[in-house]
Amino acid sequence: MKQARVAFAGAIHTAEFHQLEDGRNGVRLADGRRLAEEEVVWLPPFDPGTIIALGLNYANHARELAFSAEAEPLVFLKGPGTLIGHRGYTRRPTGVHFMHYECELAVVIGRPAYRVTRAEAIEHVAGYCIANDYAIRDYLENWYRPNLRVKNRDGCTAIGPWLVDAADVPAPGNLELRTFVNGRLVQRGNTRDLITDIPALIVYLSSFMTLSPGDVILTGTPEGIVNVDVGDEILCEIDGLGQLKNTLVSDAAFGRCRREVTHEN
Repeated sequence: MKQARVAFAGAIHTAEFHQLEDGRNGVRLADGRRLAEEEVVWLPPFDPGTIIALGLNYANHARELAFSAEAEPLVFLKGPGTLIGHRGYTRRPTGVHFMHYECELAVVIGRPAYRVTRAEAIEHVAGYCIANDYAIRDYLENWYRPNLRVKNRDGCTAIGPWLVDAADVPAPGNLELRTFVNGRLVQRGNTRDLITDIPALIVYLSSFMTLSPGDVILTGTPEGIVNVDVGDEILCEIDGLGQLKNTLVSDAAFGRCRREVTHEN
């Protein structure tokens, strides 16, 4: 099942995928109403708990950025204000030189996990969705301690459009990821190339913290990052999970026209 959360007519609804009679993609609300995808406001498809993100978890991306992988995963946390839904807008601050997308498989926890074994790990997954976790390299301090301004900006992480049941994704360790900028393919990878795969991530994280329903693990992005600018439309897709669309806008669109100064180390 593909399930979403959308806002329409002053209320928040659960929705399922529905193809309209004219062939366009749309949604069917729980009350039966059928709407085109542009008629609703898309929200993250689940109520998020702790947002756990992996840095440089694909070997080719680590090589792309001249990073030497450590024995343990590079993990950091993100605040709930970072998440926006499908067809949302992300701000590109004035004056930055290098901002890029990161297409990622997001793993959503369905039941508590604490000190689980590898064999048990996938049983704790509710489902999967797509995430696009933008980064601004101008603000990065180093690979080992991602700067808050890189990964915790309001609306810097699009997620969705659907939460796809784990039962409908039989091989999460072998999914193709693709990113398109204004229709041009710029990034391609496969989850089989994860340095630390999904069961290992759940084992590692649950060894020192309890994973709870709604917690989400962003598993990292493959190579192929390029700078994106105001007006660019970025589309991320993962086999079986759909397509996540997002657009970059300027400070002015957010009413934030003040100049931002990069921190000097």
